[in-house]
Amino acid sequence: MNAPFVPPAATIREADLSDPRDSAAIEAFLADASDSTPFHLPGWSRAIERGCGQRPHYLIAERGGIVAGVLPLIDIRSRVVGRSLTSVGFGVEGGILADDDITHTALEAAGWALAQRLGTPTFELRGGRVSGESWHLDDTTYLDFARDLTADHESELLAIPKKQRAEVRKAFANDLTVTVGRGDRDLAAHYRVYSESVRNLGTPIFPRALFRAILADMGERADILTVWQGERPIGSTLSLYWKGTMYPFWGGGVREARALRGNERMFYAYACHALDRGCRRLDLGRSKAGTGPAAFKKNFGYLPRPLGYWRRTLDGAAPRTVNPLDPKYARKTELWKKLPLPVANLIGPWIARGLG
Repeated sequence: MNAPFVPPAATIREADLSDPRDSAAIEAFLADASDSTPFHLPGWSRAIERGCGQRPHYLIAERGGIVAGVLPLIDIRSRVVGRSLTSVGFGVEGGILADDDITHTALEAAGWALAQRLGTPTFELRGGRVSGESWHLDDTTYLDFARDLTADHESELLAIPKKQRAEVRKAFANDLTVTVGRGDRDLAAHYRVYSESVRNLGTPIFPRALFRAILADMGERADILTVWQGERPIGSTLSLYWKGTMYPFWGGGVREARALRGNERMFYAYACHALDRGCRRLDLGRSKAGTGPAAFKKNFGYLPRPLGYWRRTLDGAAPRTVNPLDPKYARKTELWKKLPLPVANLIGPWIARGLG
């Protein structure tokens, strides 16, 4: 009887994300990896470093000079929530991807060893699986919402549940226009809308440099969709594209958007634009369970999928929970909502750059 084939051990090293050869080899691996996301791409890690100043450590496993697995890590430092080594920081998912179990286990061990060397209190993997009993799983905080697209714009409208579809039709009567682009006007409109949106939710805005870096480092895999009332942007989203899926990621609307059904118009525009780009699937990203954004996505016919985040700590204690919905953050959130927008935009980026 023949013994089972055991692949030779892979060599693990930290990739040089400034080296086009390393980036190309990683992208070739990701193109064939079934669970890869845009957050695994080298461009994502480079943009986070340039936009937020957080250092990436992109681990790759190689066998015979060919990439056999990846673990993109970002060393996130924050005076507000502490420090963590996260795969992948500022993204929804981005855990270990590997050709086989041996390589997967080796990358997990290498990531943990790196956390120990750096003295990072928390090691986090967003998605995937882990080995051993030292991990803490959180699969109740976040939900992801995604579905396959239909054939055309009209069928996408009909795919929206009847009650929500009526709200979209009301938006059509409000003389709203939709643009998609990657230029300075698009960036300015997005920042204007998104900063007001997150301030109204009691959340600091990310640095303006982050959004510019994402467009630069992700290239044609990113763009900005904006809903306008005349010359005023009322809703805007920066989206990512990867392997036939559109990922609307950083988006929101101003207060007036609610009465104008601007958010409904924007969500329908996602599907239409995704189809126009040749996408087959739309992933609306994560929302916290039990929140209004989660309910809004569900009303559009997107079913929730729990996201599993694995955390391991250097001291073995239960990881610190950081959730704006926690009652202990309620007063700070309410105070932030009352800040004048220029003040929130001035101090917010210094806080948010570490909220990965």
